[in-house]
Amino acid sequence: MSATVPIIIPAYEPDEKLIKLLSEINTAGFSPIIVVNDGSDDDVYGGIFKRAENDYGVIVLKHAVNMGKGRALKDAFNYCLVEYSDLVGVITADADGQHTTTDIGRVKAELMEYPDSLIMGCRDFDESGIPARSVFGNKTTSRVMKSLAGVHVSDTQTGLRAIPANFMRYLLNENGERFEFETNMLLATKAEGVPIREVDIQTIYIEENKSSHFHPIRDSIRIYAVFGKFIVSSLSSSLVDMLMFALFCRIFRRVQGLPVGYIMLSTILARVVSATYNFSVNYKVVFKGTENKWMSAVKYAVLAVMIVLLSGYGVTYIYRFFPGVPEVLVKIPVDCILFLLSFWIQREFVYK
Repeated sequence: MSATVPIIIPAYEPDEKLIKLLSEINTAGFSPIIVVNDGSDDDVYGGIFKRAENDYGVIVLKHAVNMGKGRALKDAFNYCLVEYSDLVGVITADADGQHTTTDIGRVKAELMEYPDSLIMGCRDFDESGIPARSVFGNKTTSRVMKSLAGVHVSDTQTGLRAIPANFMRYLLNENGERFEFETNMLLATKAEGVPIREVDIQTIYIEENKSSHFHPIRDSIRIYAVFGKFIVSSLSSSLVDMLMFALFCRIFRRVQGLPVGYIMLSTILARVVSATYNFSVNYKVVFKGTENKWMSAVKYAVLAVMIVLLSGYGVTYIYRFFPGVPEVLVKIPVDCILFLLSFWIQREFVYK
């Protein structure tokens, strides 16, 4: 049975390192090879792409202007899905000489053995001689992704990946046109239930990685914006909850004959308001739920009741030891702990 696994190389303003890589790939017998010219100036770089086509039989896809790595990968994915009926998946590699044919072969072999998994060629950032910005960026993103998204991967920025065909179809509609697309791809594995498998590869940085078009500040902002919506939704919901709690405490503090204590009642009423707001934002904006909305709403309601009870009883119990302190000041640390619990449950069970 035939099986096609193209190699995709996005290239913006490439130099001779691309030609060297193509020569090595060609010698190793990998094919087809697809290079995406992401808006490079024809007068300066046109000759390199012509050599790629004429000398190595490369298929060159061209953008009229620079559209970003994410768009280059999506266009190449679409081309492969249309052109190759026996497509197993694709391998993506960078044009700057950081990936060897040996490592490309190892990633391809892993894909052939696990054709439904995303294969990541991961570097060892504990080695000496690696640029500080790369060490910091990768390790920080790995920790953030593990904590906030539940995605475990040691090298979040590696360009050497093997992507299965079914996952490629999903990724055509994934957000992100530039470097943030590679982070969104990792987040999408969680939503789609795609396993991640890691393959150790050689850590190569040429000239302190000067040829990289990754901009640490600009592109980190784009990447961390993926997580920012989680925090904004939660903080705004917490603000609504605190304001409502303070308001209801003021209303019911001196009311006699309440079925429960005024703190518990205020907690419940405030949470009804804030939970309704939070569910709407999370479903439409944060998690972009695709599951039946009512099913998600039921799960969320169960979670909300659980958090309300824990918050109400927790604040009531702790307040006994600090009777002169405003109730809101007792509620803040309790709800900070419950926030982490709530986030994890929403991520893993409510919206998945």
